Amino acid sequence: MFLLRLAIIWLNLFLTPGLALAADPRPRSILILDQSDISGPLIHQIFSGLVATLNSTPGDPVTVYFESLDLNRFTGQDYEQSLQQHLRVKYRDKPIGVVMPIGASSLAIALRWRAALWPGVPIVFAQVDETTVTQLKPPPDVTGVIMKLRLSDMMTSARAVVPDLKRVAFVGDPWETQSAYRQWKDEIPTAISGLEVTDLTGLPMRELRKKVAVLPDHTAILYTAIYSDGEGTFYPPVKALALVAETANRPIVISVETFLGHGGIGGFVMVPALIGESAARLASRIISGESAASIPATPGDIVRPIFDWRQMQRWGVSALSLPPGSEIRFRDPTVWERYRAQILAICAVFLVQSALIFWLIYERRLRHLAEVQARNSMTELTQMNRLATAGELSAAIAHEINQPITGMVTNASAALRWLSRENPDIGNASDALGKIVKAGHHAGDVITGIRAMFGKDTQKKVPTDVNKLIRTVLALVYIDLRKHSIECQMNLSEQLPPIIGNEVQLQQVILNLVMNAIESMNSVEPRVLSIESESTKPDTVLVSIADTGRGIDPANLNRIFKPMFTTKARGMGMGLSICKSIIESHNGRIWVSAAVPRGSVFQFELPTNADTDRVSKPTHPEYTIHA
Repeated sequence: MFLLRLAIIWLNLFLTPGLALAADPRPRSILILDQSDISGPLIHQIFSGLVATLNSTPGDPVTVYFESLDLNRFTGQDYEQSLQQHLRVKYRDKPIGVVMPIGASSLAIALRWRAALWPGVPIVFAQVDETTVTQLKPPPDVTGVIMKLRLSDMMTSARAVVPDLKRVAFVGDPWETQSAYRQWKDEIPTAISGLEVTDLTGLPMRELRKKVAVLPDHTAILYTAIYSDGEGTFYPPVKALALVAETANRPIVISVETFLGHGGIGGFVMVPALIGESAARLASRIISGESAASIPATPGDIVRPIFDWRQMQRWGVSALSLPPGSEIRFRDPTVWERYRAQILAICAVFLVQSALIFWLIYERRLRHLAEVQARNSMTELTQMNRLATAGELSAAIAHEINQPITGMVTNASAALRWLSRENPDIGNASDALGKIVKAGHHAGDVITGIRAMFGKDTQKKVPTDVNKLIRTVLALVYIDLRKHSIECQMNLSEQLPPIIGNEVQLQQVILNLVMNAIESMNSVEPRVLSIESESTKPDTVLVSIADTGRGIDPANLNRIFKPMFTTKARGMGMGLSICKSIIESHNGRIWVSAAVPRGSVFQFELPTNADTDRVSKPTHPEYTIHA
């Protein structure tokens, strides 16, 4: 079987020498024949795409020759003969691997000159429409990229930029002189069915500029290409487009990418770089040894929907109305597109800051609620402390109330005896009744004071006499003082100014300190309670309550005013803490020191003005012991 296959291969090689020849690599050179002027941007982009593709192809470098035939401005038999002679002389000693005509006119000339100038050299054409290829009937070794630039695509673009399109206006050179667009004239009846057509092709530039300035509404301008103004002036189609756009009052639909940025709004445009890339790939295959006859001419994928953002803004065209997959050029990036990273960073910082602020507000609210709860708890504890104190002072309270009641009974009995006589003693009876009334008022005052003392007080602060508060408290503890055989010594300054405070709260402070002093002297002798008041400064009142009790352990000095700290077996540990809280709420201060020779001295200062700042702290520690 192997020998049979080998024999078939050799037989084919001998019988078809042309095939063996086709497998040989061709000269690595390409001659480009462009029908237009080399100064135009279209051919530059085609050439750039072609060279870039060739450079990326594996193998030795490819030499590229370029000739501009300039057939749009120069025609005639004499011109063609001079060109032919020029090319014959110029490339006499240059082997050409592939001839590449760009444009329909270049392909026609290349086919006519091929036998004389490049016999047997394959041709790869570009930018030639299907109709032209069919009409020229090229031989089998001529291939290329067929340009499919259809009028129907232009109409799709026109309807996209003018949604309520009613008419179109064609602008360009005369149809018969156009190579890439001449077939459009035959497509007009089908592609523009139902629309009004205005044919402005072939008009002189001066007249054309006037015509496009007065086009009616709902019109789109379809621009092909203008090389001549009809009066002897030639220029690139790009410049002609710019002249038309200067006066045009309607959007201009274009079909070549290089027209973008010169007044055209865009459309399904031919991309020159893709033309060069497609043609270069075919030429590379042929140079590498592949037969041109085996590569059929195929339509190139060289058309893309591309639009100019500036012209869209000018004519009020929305990006949503464009064909799917459209590319928009010259659009200024939005703030988001330009500063996306910065915006995201700022937003992140803002979110973090907002979260921190909300968290701080939440924490502040929690702290405020905690403070309110603490104040309420302190109020409740103060009330409990008062009730506990009231239990301890029950004997004194009973004595205070029992005295006026006993007096009232005695006086009432006397008044009855004086009135029951044969000659009633009205005077003595009246005096006894008056004493009864006075004793009743006294009992009522005692009850009112006790209710105020042990009830839930308000925060109201009024001018208050400190000495009066001290005397009221001593009256309440009179029974306890007598029961424990405690001598009470008072040294109250009668020149004290009134302080602004809550009477009930300050009574609570004095009562707590006095009861603590009484309890501290249970097992000691002698038992002396000393209470002093004085004005140490013009705006400060100082109260001292000293005892001769057991004193305070120096290790407990720093904790004596702390909540829940107590040295009593049944104590709650809140009395002195409540005292400190009340004094500080009155902008004052309280401290304790050791008495001489034993015992303790509790002192507190209060300002005489409600608006006065808290009195200055002493230079010595708050809790000190004096030898």
